[in-house]
Amino acid sequence: MGCASKSSHGSCTYVGQYSDSGYQCPIVTTERWVEDIRNEIVIMYQNSESINARKMKHKRTSEILGDKSEYLLNHTCTTIDKKTIHLPSPNHIEEIWVNSNRNNQVLRCLQTLLGHGRLAHTGYCSILPVDQGIEHSAGSAFAPNPMYFDPENIIKLAMEGGCNGVASTYGVLAIMSRKYAHRIPFIVKINHNELLSIPTRHDQVMFGTVKSAWEMGAIAVGATIYWGSPESTRQLQEIAEAFQLAHEMGMATILWCYTRNSAFKVEGVDYHTSADLTGQANHLGVTIQADIIKQKLPVNNGGYLATKQGKTSKLVYEKLTSDHPIDLTRYQVLNCYSGRVGLINSGGESQGESDLKEAVVTAVVNKRAGGMGLILGRKAFQRPFNEGVELMHAVQDVYLDDTITIA
Repeated sequence: MGCASKSSHGSCTYVGQYSDSGYQCPIVTTERWVEDIRNEIVIMYQNSESINARKMKHKRTSEILGDKSEYLLNHTCTTIDKKTIHLPSPNHIEEIWVNSNRNNQVLRCLQTLLGHGRLAHTGYCSILPVDQGIEHSAGSAFAPNPMYFDPENIIKLAMEGGCNGVASTYGVLAIMSRKYAHRIPFIVKINHNELLSIPTRHDQVMFGTVKSAWEMGAIAVGATIYWGSPESTRQLQEIAEAFQLAHEMGMATILWCYTRNSAFKVEGVDYHTSADLTGQANHLGVTIQADIIKQKLPVNNGGYLATKQGKTSKLVYEKLTSDHPIDLTRYQVLNCYSGRVGLINSGGESQGESDLKEAVVTAVVNKRAGGMGLILGRKAFQRPFNEGVELMHAVQDVYLDDTITIA
């Protein structure tokens, strides 16, 4: 029938059972049982530390929000039910993109982005964007912290900051691509505005090719369209073709989805970041198959009503939105195919001491609205390196805090 055999390993004794079919699962003696219990206690202690750490992070977030804590953390959305929105998930690729026309290489690149950094495998995304040296000027962008004239320091900040990826220009990423393309996901911005021409023009033009981005190892390309501008039709055509080629070559696509027209300012009120106009910009962006939409946080609503241009519905203002920033941002999410395409909001320019609070506010609003994350640049790199890292970690902590829920 079988027999028993004893063997020793360290201080533990195992009793193995033999049978006609061979050696079977060992019976563990008291010494091993004690060791297993000890290991379980260690795991319980580590989990307890993790819970305590999360509590501390939540307390820190509340302290940063200050007088806005109650207003933002306890808001209940009664406009667009969260059950109707596709929310960020660790299984985002399987739940959304597996059913799409995106090829396997695109799926791999999207998973690479969402599987990197401190937010890896949460469904959320934190990106460092540094294209302001072109979009504005190198002096205005980097004079506050000249170390970032050196492209390597931009990439180091993204890595140390725990970002999912770094987005920058052809030149910045290309010159460091052999050293870093395999260490952090690259997102190459393929078009830019430049402000050196006189008179000043606001136009996004191609700075390179999709193939160049692919050759340097990028997992995604990014582009801007100024919706509403006289040049938007040309930009739409250029970027739609570029995104199609990027997908064919296996890269993901991210669209900086901005509005720009002087007519969006009416009687002293700027509607460039109104929920209805930015929502429609998002809807245009996902139509040309952007995989992620980058948008500014909405600060008001009623752009269509004020400009008396285009068509809207009173239900947008009566049922689908309120004046709360989370509700306004949820309307942006709704226009990204009900959240199937992730919405990342931008951090905006650096204002100095208020940057930390503003960044955390934006993260809380984005997350509770159903967005996918934050793309934060100047607030991080226009300050000392360590402070920039700490600021990005504070933002990421919002997405890691499971007590900050979808409104």
